[in-house]
Amino acid sequence: MKRLILFTLSVCFVGLSAFNPQTKAKEPVKDDNGYRKISHKAFQPGEKLKYRLHYGIIDAGEAVLEVKEYPTTIAGRKVYHMVGNGYSKGTFDWFFKVRDRYETYMDADGVFPWLFVRRVDEGGYKINQDYKFYQNKNKVDNGEGQTFDTPEGIQDMLSAFYYARTIDFSKAKKGDVYTVTTFVDDEIFPLQIKYAGTAVLKMDGVKYNTLKFHPVVQKGRIFKNEEDLTVYISNDGNKIPLMAQAKILVGSIKMELIESDGLANPLNIVE
Repeated sequence: MKRLILFTLSVCFVGLSAFNPQTKAKEPVKDDNGYRKISHKAFQPGEKLKYRLHYGIIDAGEAVLEVKEYPTTIAGRKVYHMVGNGYSKGTFDWFFKVRDRYETYMDADGVFPWLFVRRVDEGGYKINQDYKFYQNKNKVDNGEGQTFDTPEGIQDMLSAFYYARTIDFSKAKKGDVYTVTTFVDDEIFPLQIKYAGTAVLKMDGVKYNTLKFHPVVQKGRIFKNEEDLTVYISNDGNKIPLMAQAKILVGSIKMELIESDGLANPLNIVE
């Protein structure tokens, strides 16, 4: 059961990244050095998002995502330092302690990673990863003597979350399936998500205009149906996840935004 909970939390976050329809993608804009360039105002240094995870009626944990300035350049380019921390709390922390930290050093103009750091401690199960991305060579070094060929603009688990927020959904149609290619656990992993239209979401007495998505997941193991996992994204310039709800075979999970600071744009609130 513990693994099911953690897997679903991972899908809620990582699944938010799958917003780039490869079949519809345009040729990316390149700068003078041949790197992809994305103009956006979706996020900025100083942004902080805090989420709470519920397993049934239990407050199981929290996650905090931050965008920070980075004082030096990588490959001569300006970089943002994104940090994600997840931890169990309360009763859940007593029998299954989680302390996870994800970091990505992301190109400010290209919105792709140069370095990815993962430190996972989940009930004593530990993962330590240090990936170095050679975006000019389409390769990634896993820090353990292995190098992998990757597609152009490959994302890591955390950078994909921010890359997704730069995508324009103004022409999205219900049923459109989007895909992004991500490097996860020494493998190239295509994530997919289906657009399900717009919705008004009420949280703590406030109503938000949102975009609704269903990450495409494997049925039968954790989820009975493909649409048992739903993610609500703010329908504004920020495109931040406001809530993720999952029905799993052994219960339900909900993750919701409880605090936000330093947003680049106002949230789209229904008056």
